[in-house]
Amino acid sequence: MSTFDFDLFVIGAGSGGVRAARISAGYGAKVAIAEEFRYGGTCVIRGCVPKKLLVYASRFRDEFEDAVGFGWSASRPDFDWPTLIANKDREITRLEGLYKGGLERAGVKLVSSRAEVTGPNSVRIAATGQTVTARTILVATGGRPVVPDIPGAGHAITSNEALHLADLPKSITVVGGGYIALEFASIFNGLGVDTTVLYRGEKILRGFDEDIRDHLTNELVKRGIDIVCGTEVAEIDKGWTTLHLKLQDGRKLDSAALMFATGRAPNTQGLGLESAGVKLGAKGEVLVDAYSKTNVDSIYAVGDVTDRANLTPVAIREGHAFADTVFGKKPVAVSHEIIPTAVFTTPEVGTVGLPEHEARAKTTKLDIYKASFRPMKHTLSGRDERMLMKLLVDGDSGRVLGCHVLGPEAGEIVQMAAIAMRMGATKADFDATMALHPSAAEELVTMREKWVPPKPAA
Repeated sequence: MSTFDFDLFVIGAGSGGVRAARISAGYGAKVAIAEEFRYGGTCVIRGCVPKKLLVYASRFRDEFEDAVGFGWSASRPDFDWPTLIANKDREITRLEGLYKGGLERAGVKLVSSRAEVTGPNSVRIAATGQTVTARTILVATGGRPVVPDIPGAGHAITSNEALHLADLPKSITVVGGGYIALEFASIFNGLGVDTTVLYRGEKILRGFDEDIRDHLTNELVKRGIDIVCGTEVAEIDKGWTTLHLKLQDGRKLDSAALMFATGRAPNTQGLGLESAGVKLGAKGEVLVDAYSKTNVDSIYAVGDVTDRANLTPVAIREGHAFADTVFGKKPVAVSHEIIPTAVFTTPEVGTVGLPEHEARAKTTKLDIYKASFRPMKHTLSGRDERMLMKLLVDGDSGRVLGCHVLGPEAGEIVQMAAIAMRMGATKADFDATMALHPSAAEELVTMREKWVPPKPAA
């Protein structure tokens, strides 16, 4: 008979923690899961799911405008922000119920409270002060938005608050150049807000393929988003109806709202991990091995709190692999290579594999295939938007190393390309695949001419 209260105690009911709890319970483990906010975690409650719903809302303006070219006529429609937020909140509540119901049906004990580690096999429940024991502890507390320590920072919002604004601002400055910043910039822009992106780097989407970075910049600017690079906010002063921003380069900018999307930090503060002997990294991330185990044999961690690949599907896969390894007795190490990802800007980005600068560093010969074209829909809509597709191929083996798409439904296209790449597909395999016509995705199997960089001017 076990001397512990639980075989597994999970701290954090986000995507990774919930999957780990359910699968572990399915293996016969006695499991409890603690959540101090809402079940579902960042993705379901205040991340990718509600954000994607707002992305859909922001794209309807394009649909109404484009319809004219196809013979439709209508008066200019009205948009109501409170209605969108209320409907979004109702859907999130429904999803949270599904998460809780799934855990309960699996036999997992739900603890609606903050929990802190007090030792290698013990956890304190903050709401009651009770200490419980567990043979294994899993930390799955995710991450939190980072707000810079500057004067007036309290006047700004993050992605958390952006999903619950009472009213839509007339203008907004979004600080950051990554996924979250650019997605929210597209949302606000699409809903008619005067939008500025402020990024300290030289170019948005650091780490992505250079062609994607340049092409997306051009498309966002064409949509009316002002992109300011090479500086950041130094000070915020609140006026009667406007925030007055002082930038580090001395410039000044006024905006009705300011949103920081300058990164996220692992949510490990106050969890008691250090007192239990768990080693953390420089950002506060939990350091783990290939099987998500910390330096303490009884404590594991999955998801964004480990700062490996901070994506919801990765957390889910890590949580499932943890359960298989610890309770299913089937050791599984998650591969963090060939992870497809999307940036739900408008137009959106889908990418999998290596960007060009990394592919060049890993190959002796790199073949590049590119296509830029006007989506068929816009031949009648008249919209000034071009799609970009790019394949990076190992010139020696023929294997496809990277697939990058920018344009409508880019994420959907890249998801399928990721399967082929995971199986080691070559450019010859792509070429031998029959095209689905007419579609944008067919460009991935019809590109034949290698891209040759233009010769520099004499």
